[in-house]
Amino acid sequence: MEKVRKFVRFNDRHGILIARQSLKMARSAHAYVRGSTRKFYEWLETSDIEAVPRGPAVWICGDCHVGNLGPIANAEGHIDIQIRDLDQTVIGNPAHDLIRLGLSLATAARGSDLPGVTTAKMLESMVEGYEEAFAEEPEQSDFQRNRPESVRIAMRRSLSRSWKQLAKDRIEDTKPAIPLGKRFWPLSREEKLEIKNLFQREDVRRLVTLGSRDDQASIKVLDAAYWMKGCSSLGRLRFAVVVGIGKPPYKGRNLCLMDIKEAIQTAAPRYSRVRMPRDNAERVVEGARHLAPNLGQRMLAARFLGRSVFLRELLPQDLQLQIEHLTRDEAMKAAHFLAAVVGHAHARQMNALAKKKWQDELKRHRTRNLDAPSWLWSSIVELLISHEGEYLEHCRKYALIPAPILKESA
Repeated sequence: MEKVRKFVRFNDRHGILIARQSLKMARSAHAYVRGSTRKFYEWLETSDIEAVPRGPAVWICGDCHVGNLGPIANAEGHIDIQIRDLDQTVIGNPAHDLIRLGLSLATAARGSDLPGVTTAKMLESMVEGYEEAFAEEPEQSDFQRNRPESVRIAMRRSLSRSWKQLAKDRIEDTKPAIPLGKRFWPLSREEKLEIKNLFQREDVRRLVTLGSRDDQASIKVLDAAYWMKGCSSLGRLRFAVVVGIGKPPYKGRNLCLMDIKEAIQTAAPRYSRVRMPRDNAERVVEGARHLAPNLGQRMLAARFLGRSVFLRELLPQDLQLQIEHLTRDEAMKAAHFLAAVVGHAHARQMNALAKKKWQDELKRHRTRNLDAPSWLWSSIVELLISHEGEYLEHCRKYALIPAPILKESA
């Protein structure tokens, strides 16, 4: 008897998405930290904010954990390690990105059963890498050469990937179609029509044909689906769209996978009296252009059924860093390198005077036994304590609530 799938209904999406998010966050303390961005900023509002230095007003990531950095290709295919998720980006205090990155790295170290002294040394390496980006003549070649092994592996994978690998990883099928199931759900009639209208716009056509493709080519939506993806982004609009470029048959460079993602109000505190786009998608795109140029040039803000969304093509080379099990040496190198990536993203927005002032501020509040600022160390210790307790409580609550499961019926 032919198998009949039971797909998620439009009205059931929200409950299932929230349950899936809770499940993902319960898998490990590191996963909980990644999915609890708002908890981080709730802590920031109630902590001793005066102890954290007030850095120059620049675009910051706002959610600068390890999983939000990785290989990113530009429109021409050149690959760099950059910030890859800018949903929470604002013009704010760069110190917040340092604290968030430090918390993520410290949680990864704890998950790898590394001793506390390694966490302390790792934060020293992190600050050292970050500050190197603000030197008068930063050595870009040395910065790129000193990649830790986990980053080298990601870069090798990124450089060798093709459309087939992208399609297999993202949509589990190499055909220009999206298989509906646990990750991809049917669209409502209204959503189908909105996607069709969106991809008839000239600015969207130009985005799809950006780079080495024929910029005069026509485009055609081949398939689309609602996408159950991510952790902190679960519960908002997310769509995967397969687009054909030029004339059929569509394959290789004549296919692209577009990501449509809802942009929501940021939880990250912004500096007052600074000008940022009011529209959330425009804010995300503008932040990406400053912090991650490879990604920013491939993004476009739009409206979707009255909501703010941004579009980007998912390239085979775009990967998330996987840093789960660390040795002591790898922890040192990863902290140094990833902090340097964030430092370069901040530094390119500052003039020489602003860089010098921020460097001087970072060098203050050093203790005799720790070469990391005392405000950074105390912040991460407090956050580790609070997040560990909240993670255990999250696991207890989740274990008592049965999660909705997408079933198949024969």
